[in-house]
Amino acid sequence: MKTQNLYIIALMFTITNVIAQTYQIGHRQITYQDPSRGNRNIQTELYYPAATTGNNVAVETGSFPIIVFGHGFAMAWDAYQNIWEDLVPQGYIMAFPRTEGSLIPAPDHDAFGKDLAFLIAKLQSENANVASPFFNHINNKSAVMGHSMGGGSSFLAAKNNTTITTMVTLAAANTNPSSISAAQFITIPSLVIAGANDCVAPPSDHQIKMYDSLASSCKTYLSITGGAHCEFANYNFNCSFGQTTCTPQPAISGAQQKDVVSDFTKLWFQYYLKDNCNAWNIFNDSVSASSRITHMQGCTINNPIISQNGSILQSTPGTSYQWFLNGNPIAGATFQNYTPTQSGNYNVEVTYYNNCAYPSNTIVITITSIDNNPTINYMNVYPNPANNIISINYVPTQNEINILSITNILGQTLIQKPINCISNSMITENIDLSDLSPGIYYLVINGKGLKFSEKIVKQ
Repeated sequence: MKTQNLYIIALMFTITNVIAQTYQIGHRQITYQDPSRGNRNIQTELYYPAATTGNNVAVETGSFPIIVFGHGFAMAWDAYQNIWEDLVPQGYIMAFPRTEGSLIPAPDHDAFGKDLAFLIAKLQSENANVASPFFNHINNKSAVMGHSMGGGSSFLAAKNNTTITTMVTLAAANTNPSSISAAQFITIPSLVIAGANDCVAPPSDHQIKMYDSLASSCKTYLSITGGAHCEFANYNFNCSFGQTTCTPQPAISGAQQKDVVSDFTKLWFQYYLKDNCNAWNIFNDSVSASSRITHMQGCTINNPIISQNGSILQSTPGTSYQWFLNGNPIAGATFQNYTPTQSGNYNVEVTYYNNCAYPSNTIVITITSIDNNPTINYMNVYPNPANNIISINYVPTQNEINILSITNILGQTLIQKPINCISNSMITENIDLSDLSPGIYYLVINGKGLKFSEKIVKQ
């Protein structure tokens, strides 16, 4: 136990150094209108980084990500003061829509989900609006977040929506239309947080089903041991009264539950919204070591592996790629596959969901030149650049069958043909490029001990 306590202290020290509180909190109330829904009014409470605390004060210098937060059933935005006081000082602009807060008529979950999605797009457009108090203060990173009904509605907002960077939900409750069904259309990175003792929206019926249905290539489920439904927020009579009517009851304090949420959400947002590459390692270390939660995870963010298939190098999948030769970036080599054109040490850097680059292993490639290749006496490729026909002349030194290929910059083979070689006899091949679009390609010839590659240009 002593060792675990020391680990937690060290981890909290590391988190404190990764995430520093630097901003005061400003507040504005603005009513936005959605013209696509008959100018629907969306009264919104906005909390943002400011040089001084107060209402309608200026936004602090800088450009910040947006987090739009959906409230729970019959709960007002001010129940989530713990959330904005935790996140805004770290450099996030938070928006809390006040719509769909009534008991009668019952909230319209579909409309609430659309409110959340609308606010993200609207606020990001304010960055270019010179009349907006947020002019030049909002960047292109965003998150949809919510508790209970607002968590379920976050799934509706994120359905088929790839303009949102990430989604984080707290005790998400299934909605109508179904959040569980919507999850299968969500591909953005998602963090689903539940309370193990939640009797209002039991995880087995709500959050676990949503998590299992998510199509996200990176998703994490955290269950707070002893945590309950209402303790994600500050005290709210409606939520607390409902929670007293069911079991199990909370087994930890509200402050303890909020600490867990704070530690994990800040690291998640630092990685996805702030490109803090070290935050992901700390997040995963915490997930693995913490006794405060249990978890599930379907997310691979690690160093890619490159392998060689004939003349082609191929990386494991990522979002973007940059290939290197001897430690220097190769211009235009930004695809999953690459065909080397010279000898040297090759590796690739891959990104996944942000600008954090992960380097691969290195493969040493040796391309034998014409002068010292014992299987070729002579080689000529012309004209280069070519229009429709490119000619290859060479004199092999062995009786063998060579394979001639034309590949694109992705390493995909577009033209391939066998060549029956007779030792010391001139081989002449004319390759028709007329079906290829103008661009850069590679001529590759493979045989016994023979590996020839040359870049060609189709005009």
